Amino acid sequence: MNILELHHLKKYFATQKAVDDISFSIEQGNIFGLLGPNGAGKTTLLRMITGIFFPDEGEIIFDGKKFDPLTDITKIGYMPEERGLYKKMKIGDQILYLAQLKGLSVNDAKQKIKFWFERLEMQSWWSKKVEDLSKGMSQKLQFVATVLHEPKLIILDEPFSGLDPVNANLIKDEIYGLAQRGSTIIFSTHRMEQVEEICDHIVLVNLGKKILDGSVQNIKNEFKENKYKIQLSGVAARSETNVFQVVDERANNLTVKINEGFKSNDVLKYFIDKNINVEAFNEILPSLNEIFIQLVEGTKAATRSFQKVQS
Repeated sequence: MNILELHHLKKYFATQKAVDDISFSIEQGNIFGLLGPNGAGKTTLLRMITGIFFPDEGEIIFDGKKFDPLTDITKIGYMPEERGLYKKMKIGDQILYLAQLKGLSVNDAKQKIKFWFERLEMQSWWSKKVEDLSKGMSQKLQFVATVLHEPKLIILDEPFSGLDPVNANLIKDEIYGLAQRGSTIIFSTHRMEQVEEICDHIVLVNLGKKILDGSVQNIKNEFKENKYKIQLSGVAARSETNVFQVVDERANNLTVKINEGFKSNDVLKYFIDKNINVEAFNEILPSLNEIFIQLVEGTKAATRSFQKVQS
């Protein structure tokens, strides 16, 4: 079941097409990556999904019906990249206030705050002020404020910013746990290695348009270049072959690209026939960072060519 569906969304500001006919859907319980360079339209999309902006055209379906910001916002948790905590307010009073804004009673809010403060080792923070917290501590507090009311859809924009490795792993584990308990996560970040590790599915937007949509594994398979890393036992002399090209060679480690018409087994057979022992044989899949750069640079080049023709 899809928790969220975007159908042909458009949002224009003066002459700028911030979001230009974007459609995609997100399954319930999915950890979904929304990616794109600065100015791509990600923030505008997130603001339409949370009801801050209304689309100029298109439709948003949330939880099986047309999205109504007034009633559906209590089912959404949004952690924006620009944090919105009151610096002079005590943490306990602030988190209690924010929980009630999301529809929780005082008693329910206190129970849930106690649960999350213990879980994230924040028990001693109650009387502190936000201005006394480090960036990482503020990040943990904002995360709790986002998930406290157990929303169906959780939007996290750069959630690991300012966190040390220990606390980043702590938040990461909680993200997995929330998804397992039925929440859907939209995860927006510039850190591609985090996307590869966490997300099931991604959408890449650039210049207001969607340019990529699919599961992380399928996308990496789509962009692979038939390259393999091979570790041999000892250095062995190689003769010319039409099976593969050597892209890189360091001692007994080779990176090869298989030629068209051949398969990985043909590479293994080549070495076996020469009585060369293969200790490791691994396919090289492109990283999301490499795919991201390739597609974004390609979009820029296409746009420059179009503008040149128009002029």
